[in-house]
Amino acid sequence: MDKIKEYDKIIALIFAFFTLIFLILMIFSSDFFTWAFERHQNILSWYIRPLFFIPFCYFAYKRSWAGISVTIFLLFTSMFWFPTPETVSQQSMEFLQMEKDYLTSTWGPGKVLLSLLVPLSFIALGAAFWKRNLLFGLSVIVLIAVLKIIWSAAFGGESGLSIIVPAIVGLIICSVLIYFGFRRLEKDS
Repeated sequence: MDKIKEYDKIIALIFAFFTLIFLILMIFSSDFFTWAFERHQNILSWYIRPLFFIPFCYFAYKRSWAGISVTIFLLFTSMFWFPTPETVSQQSMEFLQMEKDYLTSTWGPGKVLLSLLVPLSFIALGAAFWKRNLLFGLSVIVLIAVLKIIWSAAFGGESGLSIIVPAIVGLIICSVLIYFGFRRLEKDS
């Protein structure tokens, strides 16, 4: 374990670089962007994504930059882990089209500021568990889920409601597992 800690920041930088490559591909390669979103139609990717809060919080608690960085990379790439589904509900297709349109339309100051909520929420979540503050961490997770639902409904209208069930299921599973995991880690230390 000491050997891994020795390389913690190097591993973190490597996966931060991989995440940057992923983002560059999503921004500058329309073929990659289209391919990723076709696979993101698979509803399994919608359910798996919130579960990445669990390892993210664990690695923040353990103060592992590598673990945090790997988790963020896996979270981003999980949108295309599953095959393109044979059938997709109309509501899901409309919601994903809204997301694609949102990401590919003009970026003004308002959109940039709104989008900064994503990294800021991860920073707050990481800081909460880095400081071992369970209540603050769970509050941030609830806030993230609520803001995702509000954003989805505000920008996606009726189709934005398709995110409610995956968001709530993810919130419940994450909150329960993080709560009991935190208690166990605190008891063991």
